Amino acid sequence: MMDASLPKSERLSGKTSVARLFERGKGHVSGCIRCKYLIRGDEDPSRIVVSVPKRSFKRAVKRNLLKRRIRESYRLQKALLGPGVDILFIYQSKEVMPFDVIFADMTSLLEAVK
Repeated sequence: MMDASLPKSERLSGKTSVARLFERGKGHVSGCIRCKYLIRGDEDPSRIVVSVPKRSFKRAVKRNLLKRRIRESYRLQKALLGPGVDILFIYQSKEVMPFDVIFADMTSLLEAVK
């Protein structure tokens, strides 16, 4: 079983990496989460970045809550994905969804990307 943590090495950062993901990545939508992913094909751990639009949620408290829920649902299921994938998760619902809904959407996204 994989380690169920989310260290810094599994966070996607840097303009060039994110720009490459937008240019060459494929997209998928499941419920309240949309994702862009790019399969790198190496054995490095998969890396993620999470985005919640300020346009939909003016208050930082709600944006941070949703980002925590998305990261946690990914962290618990990242074994479904495997190594070598960069993923951007974008929350697209206009309302704050409960954790179990986000968890279910994350499951179907990770199954589709795999």
